[in-house]
Amino acid sequence: MSDRPTMTTTAGAPVPDNQNTMTAGPRGGVMLQDYQLIEKLAHQNRERIPERVVHAKGWGAFGTLKITGDISKFTKAKCLQPGAETPMLARFSTVAGEMGAADHERDVRGFALKFYTQEGNWDLVGNNTPVFFVRDPYKFPDFIHTQKRHPKTNLRSATAMWDFWSLSPESLHQVTILMSDRGLPVDPMHMNGYGSHTYSFWNDAGERYWVKFHFKTEQGHKHFTNEEGEALIGKTREGYQEALFGGIERGEFPRWKVQVQVMNEAEAETTSYNPFDLTKVWPHSEFPPIDIGTMELNRNAENYFAEIEQAAFSPSNIVPGISYSPDKMLQARVFSYADAHRYRLGTHYENIPVNQPKCPVHHYHRDGQMNTYGGIRTGNPDAYYEPNSVNGPFEDASAKEPPLAIEGDMGRFNHRDGNDDYGQPRALFNLFDAGQRARLFSNIAAAMGGVPGEIVERQLAHFKLVHPDYEAGVRAALEHMHGYKADTISAQPTAAE
Repeated sequence: MSDRPTMTTTAGAPVPDNQNTMTAGPRGGVMLQDYQLIEKLAHQNRERIPERVVHAKGWGAFGTLKITGDISKFTKAKCLQPGAETPMLARFSTVAGEMGAADHERDVRGFALKFYTQEGNWDLVGNNTPVFFVRDPYKFPDFIHTQKRHPKTNLRSATAMWDFWSLSPESLHQVTILMSDRGLPVDPMHMNGYGSHTYSFWNDAGERYWVKFHFKTEQGHKHFTNEEGEALIGKTREGYQEALFGGIERGEFPRWKVQVQVMNEAEAETTSYNPFDLTKVWPHSEFPPIDIGTMELNRNAENYFAEIEQAAFSPSNIVPGISYSPDKMLQARVFSYADAHRYRLGTHYENIPVNQPKCPVHHYHRDGQMNTYGGIRTGNPDAYYEPNSVNGPFEDASAKEPPLAIEGDMGRFNHRDGNDDYGQPRALFNLFDAGQRARLFSNIAAAMGGVPGEIVERQLAHFKLVHPDYEAGVRAALEHMHGYKADTISAQPTAAE
């Protein structure tokens, strides 16, 4: 036993007894001076931090990004040059469920990546779908409210979900994917990932390109039906964690093929769709995916809380050669993600080891929560402002990216005007075979249980504009599953004013 370390308080003092509380005699009251007890209880009270408002339930692992393709003509990012190998962290998650939710629920899966590059951390936040439910960030909080619990019943509300979707036709593309086979992957390894947003590349010549990121699973696609998912939940609520953690522990390292779609600035002016619209994909026939490398996950976290729960991803983290775009949802997330971390984890959340860059860090941010690095990260205690005359950190003009070539008046523009929200869902629907369509209709009908007829008819009218068979199939499934009959409501597919 002599080789075992001595248990201590957080201040380093030896703990003489971790079994018995200090009392005034065997039957006496507890002594307030028993600091070891007070410390232990106080830390237990604070063991939980606020869970993420969305993407609360998650599973993650570490790995490596290896680049084999040559896209140097598009980007100067060192981590994307041929032969580059970059350590990384991936976190997968559900969108709607709380931390205690079951893993195998029908939901969009988050697909967040942190690359520890030699030029700083590059974060890519996306989903297992290439599109999203909304295109304007003004509607994101409203949409998330429909996915959370009703303020009175404290239950999830199918009525709220379908009411919002039926008044937001831009959601059709994502709803169709969510209710399809791919809406319930068996585990994180058997699903694709997407940057979803349009990002940008820029090269040494100062030329900008628009880019979409794709991560194609090399394990193949595997999905559960609703019935299979429900049966598994009856046995375990942690199926994703078990599969990801257990597989990596066994040496079964999952891999994804990394691809990019690239569009130049001139091409973006002529597309029939807005290439910065998060509800749209770029057709592969127009912009073929380019293979650039592989992503492999090969190491589990040593401590889930420290390395996965405290992991903080934000699209504000970019490196020279990679940047933003006019994608409105991305623009809003550049602010909101980092702001959420400051609230949830503390002002200096990027000082938490899992979030720390692997390259030198120098800045003038001061004080605040979690300032554990001894003052200011400038290398000189006199350099606490800028500009200064004491050789403090200075700007590097070589990291300046080219300007965004954007023209137009400033204002609030109706994002639904002139937008075709039915064409791309129609193209997706036409790809489904009879079995896939039948499961799509059944999944939608199951999710519409108890929804008022007015809302159901409004959504069915949208499905009809995608394809008559879409509306007819869902209607038949509703009649079979719930005995639903169309009432006298004359519904038209309208959007919120």
